[in-house]
Amino acid sequence: MMRTGLMLNNKPHSAAHIVRLNDCKLPSIEPMLKRFRHRGVSRYTPILCYKASIRCSRTSGFTNCQRIQCYNAPAAEFFHDDKAPQDHVLPSNSREDATKYFDFVVIGSGIAGLRYALEVSKHGSVAVITKAEPHESNTNYAQGGVSAVLCPLDSVESHMRDTIVAGAYLCDEETVRVVCTEGPDRVKELIAIGASFDYGEDGNLHLAREGGHSHRRIVHAADMTGREIERALLKAVDNDLGITLFEHHFAIDLLTSQDGLEIRCHGVDTLNTETNQVIRFLSKVTLLASGGAGHIYPTTTNPLVATGDGIAMAHRAHAVISNMEFVQFHPTALAEEGLPIKPVDRENAFLITEAVRGDGGILYNQSMERFMPMYDDRAELAPRDIVARSIDDQLKKRGEKFVFLDISHRPKYKILSHFPNVTAQCLRYGIDITKQPIPVVPAAHYMCGGVRAGLHGETSIKGLYAAGEVACTGLHGANRLASNSLLEALVFSQRAIGPSVAACKAAGSDLSIGRGPDMWAWPIVPRPLSQGALSQIMQKTRSLRRQLQEVMWDYVGIVRSTERLEKAKRRLREVEGEWEGYLFRWGWGPRMVGVEACEMRNLVCCAKLVVRSALARHESRGLHFTVDFPHVEESMRLPTLIFPSSTVDVTWSTQQLHKHPSWSLD
Repeated sequence: MMRTGLMLNNKPHSAAHIVRLNDCKLPSIEPMLKRFRHRGVSRYTPILCYKASIRCSRTSGFTNCQRIQCYNAPAAEFFHDDKAPQDHVLPSNSREDATKYFDFVVIGSGIAGLRYALEVSKHGSVAVITKAEPHESNTNYAQGGVSAVLCPLDSVESHMRDTIVAGAYLCDEETVRVVCTEGPDRVKELIAIGASFDYGEDGNLHLAREGGHSHRRIVHAADMTGREIERALLKAVDNDLGITLFEHHFAIDLLTSQDGLEIRCHGVDTLNTETNQVIRFLSKVTLLASGGAGHIYPTTTNPLVATGDGIAMAHRAHAVISNMEFVQFHPTALAEEGLPIKPVDRENAFLITEAVRGDGGILYNQSMERFMPMYDDRAELAPRDIVARSIDDQLKKRGEKFVFLDISHRPKYKILSHFPNVTAQCLRYGIDITKQPIPVVPAAHYMCGGVRAGLHGETSIKGLYAAGEVACTGLHGANRLASNSLLEALVFSQRAIGPSVAACKAAGSDLSIGRGPDMWAWPIVPRPLSQGALSQIMQKTRSLRRQLQEVMWDYVGIVRSTERLEKAKRRLREVEGEWEGYLFRWGWGPRMVGVEACEMRNLVCCAKLVVRSALARHESRGLHFTVDFPHVEESMRLPTLIFPSSTVDVTWSTQQLHKHPSWSLD
């Protein structure tokens, strides 16, 4: 039966808030909504998804409702009860040896995860789980710096104002105040841990300025700030005996239980990619700090690990997801088409830091005509969404592949001292930025949306906290202000410590919280099939991954339309259906795991969330610009909230593995 939905007050609000209901009755959801409300968000438009049409009543908190059709993913034809031959799979390993118990589990080894781990290790045992090498995170690639009010001429109010303006007035004001107020102390703590930043001739921290900022407030280490922060934090973690670092452990799914409306997290299943074993981590508290989902697009500044794993896991666990339509495209990534020496097998786009424009860099089209003043009075110092759209407009009008960013008019010694990494990388490809302009093009860079988190990093799932890019705290609104991301990660990883420690103590001495490791069905590692079968599966996965990325780039990019978004929704369903069908026809079971397959599963999930959110917002605000609704609508100044939806139609990307039926006896 087709699912139907209800819209509050018969008004076409932008926010699509999805709630899971029982098939046979409509329970009161007010307790759930109270728990999900973010501070300062009192107006929202829940859309309720369920199987049968029902009648609204005041007891359920909704009046004046109308039916609408909701997002409807295809049923997976391969999730039948038929058993595949058992020689396709084997039990992953000894259950007892494969289960690890910790007070705190941290998923991700960037700035948020490591800073949190260093504090909670004072109160219990900590596991830090990282997908690749510990340093391989978005933090490590951050060039610009950390924004904080550290100059006497600056103020918290000024930083707040810049953040809210850049965020197109969708920011949560209380969150903005908390972050801007607490930011300076968090930076000083980083310095105390051992991070080394640049200082000026006066002996004070050298503060840079970037687009959207009214003052110099960017603390930096040349143009390699993230690398320096990651180095200092990893060194501190290595010296902390209370922290165990598990590298090359791919997080598969969160382990959750449900009692009525309350969902609780008990840990996470992982795949040790070096031993090909499933390792189960049970914990009292779990922090998601796994970064963003840049690789839903073909061109991104993100490292290969940024495949939306945390957001997808949280969505499958029925956490609230927010503001996924706001994908930030950095205006200035190095454009391969304009380089004399072409990169070979480069995994991500090289970022040309915002600080280049902040230090006087000028944008030109290929006729060397400066164009930013035509689009915004702030010119090159306008927020990223405006600069990216301006470049996109120039490229489309002129039929060109890139524009130029020129800093060569600045003194050579300043360029070399402020931007040594950018200089070296450009020289590698035949560009001397002290003499030549840099070819640049926008690239996917940052997810402003993610797992909805409150003022202490709490999510809608008990025992699960989120910090960093994986979280949506309300700070960024519809567009992130430059260098606010590292700041947000520092502030919220710190704010999550108090409630995390309290939750750990409340759980007592039982690390499994009354639940044994076999409460959840185990993921299964495939026994090697024929080389031909494995090769076919991986080849198909890579091909369809590229198709997914092209769909997102072509139809869900910098400028959107309803028609293109609807086409993206259809194409994603086709890609998902084709991919999952192919896997299972080759004997892949619904609880089998492999890195490339699980990454594709997460990319599909996140791509659908972005499209779903974009279709719900009938206005242009910040990073979401649609030609069908080109103006800002004050009545739609609301966050987009996606609540857990009905699972009538199940696909591999939308349901936790341990909830799928198994075709084998393990």
